[in-house]
Amino acid sequence: MKLYAELFKQINKVTDNSNIKVDEPMENHTSFRVGGPADILVTPSDVLEVQALIKICKKYKIKYYLIGNGSNLLVKDGGIRGVVIKLCNLNKIEVEGNKITAQSGSSLYDVTMAALDKGLKGIEFANGIPGSIGGAAAMNAGAYNGEMSMVLDSILAIDGNGELLTIDKDDMELSYRSSAVLKYGYTVISVTLKLQAGDKEVIKARMDDLAKKRSDKQPLEYASAGSTFKRPEGHYASVLIQDSNLKGTHVGDAEVSVKHSGFIINKKSASATDILDLIKLVQDEVQKKFGVKLDTEVKIWGEDKESSEISVNQ
Repeated sequence: MKLYAELFKQINKVTDNSNIKVDEPMENHTSFRVGGPADILVTPSDVLEVQALIKICKKYKIKYYLIGNGSNLLVKDGGIRGVVIKLCNLNKIEVEGNKITAQSGSSLYDVTMAALDKGLKGIEFANGIPGSIGGAAAMNAGAYNGEMSMVLDSILAIDGNGELLTIDKDDMELSYRSSAVLKYGYTVISVTLKLQAGDKEVIKARMDDLAKKRSDKQPLEYASAGSTFKRPEGHYASVLIQDSNLKGTHVGDAEVSVKHSGFIINKKSASATDILDLIKLVQDEVQKKFGVKLDTEVKIWGEDKESSEISVNQ
């Protein structure tokens, strides 16, 4: 396909060939361990490369997708038409006073450990969330009575034209699992957190306590995307699912976790279609029993398998 061949050439001008993969299986880049191939997947080395990639995609009118650790993502079996930009190489973390600035590809684990090292508290809740700081800021991630809105100071982002802008917390439009990043399609480049001085031993004890709670209550031994559904107003998704007698329900190797009904897990070799079919089954049963609509927290990208055939000539 001429357009994709030209696109590949242009991308290769702004980043090293080793950073570009063609027909790359997305199962290698998501915590669900499922997903068909992305036409092109790029792992840029720095901010300038990210800007250049976005501008190239805009020029050629090719859709692009940003991912960090792929921990809140379900890619369909047909894969992704367009360009996936994976920000894993943007992982520098700096601490100055009570502020931490972390590039968007930094894992939440690494950010929380940097805070612990400097005796800074407030971000402990994020220690066990298996994602990147950029994704966490974008979706206002949270757990155990904490969320990013409590510690976020500002972000550095790229707008739809490939230009850099700084967005302060007050302009982030933070709400439950949403922000201006998602609303306006920005690309998070770095996140600055404002924390408080604390006692290292107390911070570590809090992290250890939350880690144990996660291990005891969540199916961390299986591939998943964390909590599959958003919390419906006035309810808990996991309680609704459990009370619908859906624990252990499965489609193929996709299963509603027996350990935590809010998690759909890939027990071994589930397909994305298995997971999607199980999601719909759960939604239908909860709607029928309780009249409550469950919306997915996990992002769903891509196409079904039968419509996915595109090859990229290098």
